[in-house]
Amino acid sequence: MQHVFKMEQEEYTKEEIDWSYIEFIDNQDVLDLIEKKPGGIIALLDEARMFPRSTHETFAEKLYQTLKDNKRFSKPKLSRTDFTINHYAGDVTYQTDIFLDKNKDYVVPEHAALLCASKCSFVSGLFPPLHEESTKSTKFSSIATQFKQQLQSLLETLSATEPHYIRCVKPNNLLKPGIFENNDVLQHLRCGGVMEAIRISCAGYPTRKNFDEFVQRFSIMEPRVLKSCPDEMTACKRLLDKANLKDYQIGKTKVFLRAGQMAELDACRAEVLGRSAIVIQKKARTYICEKQYKLLRFSAIELQRAIKGQLARRRYECMRRDAASLIIQKQIRIEEETMQKGHQDLELHANMDQYLGGTRCFGYDICLQRGTLGEDFLFRHSIANVSNVQFILSSFPSASKLQGLKSRAFVYKDIAFHENISYFSFLALGGEHE
Repeated sequence: MQHVFKMEQEEYTKEEIDWSYIEFIDNQDVLDLIEKKPGGIIALLDEARMFPRSTHETFAEKLYQTLKDNKRFSKPKLSRTDFTINHYAGDVTYQTDIFLDKNKDYVVPEHAALLCASKCSFVSGLFPPLHEESTKSTKFSSIATQFKQQLQSLLETLSATEPHYIRCVKPNNLLKPGIFENNDVLQHLRCGGVMEAIRISCAGYPTRKNFDEFVQRFSIMEPRVLKSCPDEMTACKRLLDKANLKDYQIGKTKVFLRAGQMAELDACRAEVLGRSAIVIQKKARTYICEKQYKLLRFSAIELQRAIKGQLARRRYECMRRDAASLIIQKQIRIEEETMQKGHQDLELHANMDQYLGGTRCFGYDICLQRGTLGEDFLFRHSIANVSNVQFILSSFPSASKLQGLKSRAFVYKDIAFHENISYFSFLALGGEHE
């Protein structure tokens, strides 16, 4: 009980925190009753071993006389050799019938040392080295003395370390799984000091953290606290105020929290982490969606560009064909008009030659009137004009006149293609007329 409860309150005093002393049941007097010299039970048992005539009756009588005033020791009413010790867990009655025999169950130290030095690990493990005090004090070491030495070593180990206990509780007396006897379990917890430890923990500060550990764990609740605070103690205070905690204590090197306050801090921390996770998820999903949107947008633009290009090329081809068709139609109309005009001129000239007899002066006048027009026209459209002349000649019934017109047409054709001289110029220079 001293190690479980006293050391905790000693830490409160060491850290100089404001606290009130907590009363608890201490079992130090029970330990003194068992192991203290010269009036302890173990000391009296070793003393009884020194006398060969000692019996369990004489040992019990010696206990009654020596420990009658101890409040933890009592004598049962219906027994002459038993005794009762008031432990923390409850009253326990011991029978002294075989105490002396069990205490004499010892091994000679020389034999134990010989077996301890064995090369066989199993044999040497059965006989651990004896304590030096036992070998110096007496030739033989009793079982009670060895138990006392082991208990003292355990207490020294506990005082030098920070122990963590695992309570093993027997759920039932039948030793079967799945069965829990509530009264027995509760009795085990009370006897093991678990209930008392819970009471003291709730009354004190069961949770404590060093400043650096506390700031490292809970600085996420206020990320700017490390930059704005000059030391870790101030940072711890700001973090605790951020969580709206009350009745906590700040020591020299640690933060002391009441029962349940660590759970509140963890809940606040989990809430902050949850919000941060939501923000991270939002950013990640935004990035993924934006990336997909850009990809779809780029694909749509490329698809539209390809379609618009194809449509533009088709429209351009249609426009080019329309423009070409217009040019062809225009040229055809110009050709038709030119051919029609030339046809009229030839027809007029043929009629005039027919009815007027055709003279050089007349041809010369016609040449002057037409000028370059007739020359260019006949050169560029000679084939069409020849066809027109042939068509005109076919309309005259007289064979002699028809023959004359044909001869003139052939002469016109030869001059137009080979000598590049117009028909009117030919007549003006003295060509024969029929």
